[in-house]
Amino acid sequence: MASSSDPLHENTGKTTAAAQACKSGSQALYRDVGGVYLNIMYPEQNVLSALSYKPLDGDLFVASYPKCGTTWTQHIVYSILRDGATPTNIMEFMSSSPFLEFMGADGARAMPRPGAIKTHLPFHKVPYSAKAKYIYITRNPYDCCVSAYYHVKNFHSMLFDGTFDEYFDMFVEGKVDYGDFFAHLLSWYKRRGDSNVLFLTYEELKKDPRGCVLRMAEFIDQQQYGDKLRKQPELLNKVLDSISIDSMRKLYSQLGEWGKQLANTPLEALPEALRSAMETIKQVCTQPVKGDFVRKGIVGDWKN
Repeated sequence: MASSSDPLHENTGKTTAAAQACKSGSQALYRDVGGVYLNIMYPEQNVLSALSYKPLDGDLFVASYPKCGTTWTQHIVYSILRDGATPTNIMEFMSSSPFLEFMGADGARAMPRPGAIKTHLPFHKVPYSAKAKYIYITRNPYDCCVSAYYHVKNFHSMLFDGTFDEYFDMFVEGKVDYGDFFAHLLSWYKRRGDSNVLFLTYEELKKDPRGCVLRMAEFIDQQQYGDKLRKQPELLNKVLDSISIDSMRKLYSQLGEWGKQLANTPLEALPEALRSAMETIKQVCTQPVKGDFVRKGIVGDWKN
């Protein structure tokens, strides 16, 4: 019988409809790891390692609640740091912008610098240093919920096989990855005035990508990146071209093929930070995907 503290059950001990939607056999698909509510695909040891990471001076983080524009923001930062270049492949992108909770502290420490560490942790859980910088991106919760639904539905490794109504209930109840959307948002919103936090919205990025790219570049380093993009409009245009939805779709269309290559790569030949996450990576990348990883990239899709 479920305890009253089980987030997948009501105090009565009866399984809710939302909870049943995230069951595979008798195993719950979500659990608490170090105070963070996560799908079982996240390697527990890597999550705990991530929570203990001590930021280096100058570390840059891209933070968000899932499906709020994280990947797009990562690509923008990647392009700013590399004069408009795009990643050659997904492995290179994962190494240069490691997902902290997925790859653990080793992934962050091994990151070639300059780079950006991806995290979905709320502010009170994120590894914090006054000498690090944090770009936080958020989004209309309706669009976030729709995007998250298609994400978990399309990736077999997430094991979700419920309806949108069931997922919506889970989302509202905070019974999805990283818990309650609004609590997460509020934790970062309170820090939006900090000098080492840049608070952005997906809607701003869509409306004014040029202005937002410049804001990010100036936030990262005014002299090294901000001034350079303002003085070299051709370089700014190159960055903007490199972060288009079509450009990102082209990269992520390789996901299945990359997964097959990875599955055949000897463990000792992989970067150390990837080894502990290998089983999950293989599941994500080798199982059939029903849709695009980069889906629509629009504002207001929830109305559809």
